[in-house]
Amino acid sequence: MNKVAIVLSGLGLSALLAGAAQAQSEPRVTGLQLSGDEPIQIESDRLEVRDAEGIAIFTGNVNVVQGPTLLKSGKMTVYYATDGTAEPSAAGPDASRIERLEVDENVYVKTETQVATADKASFDMKTEVLVMTGKEVVLSDDGNVLVGCKLTVQMATGHALLDGCGQSEGAKGRVKMLLQPKSQSQ
Repeated sequence: MNKVAIVLSGLGLSALLAGAAQAQSEPRVTGLQLSGDEPIQIESDRLEVRDAEGIAIFTGNVNVVQGPTLLKSGKMTVYYATDGTAEPSAAGPDASRIERLEVDENVYVKTETQVATADKASFDMKTEVLVMTGKEVVLSDDGNVLVGCKLTVQMATGHALLDGCGQSEGAKGRVKMLLQPKSQSQ
């Protein structure tokens, strides 16, 4: 199957991932490094644009690259503003019109030093809230690891909340953290 390649300039992926940078402030771990002014390249096996509904759906081996940041998933849905005057575009939405992103099916985000994984992720551009959910949401940075089932990040304030999986799963439902001691030579 042929891949679809789209390049967007602007805010799309940066907004989704910038929230994860703030999530690392509680506890203190270096945040995801992003380049908001760099173009975003999206590749997938298929792209469906429903311009009248303001939706673009990328499916099958979705790869999103912005600078050193990589996002992979099985599906990414982009919700964008429609004002009735915009001409339909087979290339998908303009990055400046994006309202919300929803990413499903084995979400994987990698930067130069960090990796975040979840079953699903969503980012609301208006409220600047990033939510990553799944059986196990994992954030790792230089050997430090945070594990839970729901990560909610308020990008504007940098406040992050990592929830466990609930009481019914016993010890597996708790938030876990592994901090690596730094080398004495550093």
